[in-house]
Amino acid sequence: MQIKDRDDKESEDYILQDNKKTRFGATFIIIVLIILATLVAMTGVYMDYW
Repeated sequence: MQIKDRDDKESEDYILQDNKKTRFGATFIIIVLIILATLVAMTGVYMDYW
């Protein structure tokens, strides 16, 4: 964490920044979550009809 100057009104710390790493990470996590949710749903359908 940075030490903020008293005169610096525009400086803010952001957890998520708008750069390539953040966008790639967020997209990767969303895709993995969608795949996991799909696999769970498919497993549920498979087990119910077994």
